[in-house]
Amino acid sequence: MNYKGTAHKVGEHIDTDAIIPARFLVTTDAKKLGENCMAGLEPNWVKRVRPGDIMVAGRNFGCGSSREHAPIAILGAGMPVVVGHSFARIFYRNAFNMGLLLMEVGDAVDKISDGDELEIDASTGVIRDLTSGAVITCPPLPASMAAILEKGGLVGYVKERLAQK
Repeated sequence: MNYKGTAHKVGEHIDTDAIIPARFLVTTDAKKLGENCMAGLEPNWVKRVRPGDIMVAGRNFGCGSSREHAPIAILGAGMPVVVGHSFARIFYRNAFNMGLLLMEVGDAVDKISDGDELEIDASTGVIRDLTSGAVITCPPLPASMAAILEKGGLVGYVKERLAQK
């Protein structure tokens, strides 16, 4: 699983209400949610994002409520991966269940600046900052989690497994 895109940095302790405010939770449509991604942080933030871009987060990203809409909104905005210092536990699980790749890199996240071009190889855990030349490594994505992401999330994965029986 390889990704390449522009980094869009957000701060620390960004909660799920900042990712997708409650007033937008009237749908589960990824495109509609994506249109309002990060609206709780900054209205129209998402207008800077292009399909394939990469969110870069500080500590404890996704804290707050356990709403599954948050990773769906990020995906709907066109961002297939979030590189972060650390993630809230329930957000981490929800993200993979919904098909959003998270890569936890600790303090190395500080090597990435807003607007940098990133190249990610999830299978090896290597993140290359093509702008600064920095190389960040983290544990590679386990095969079991890669299989879930390849099917677009846990529902797609389970459907395929059941169909094989």
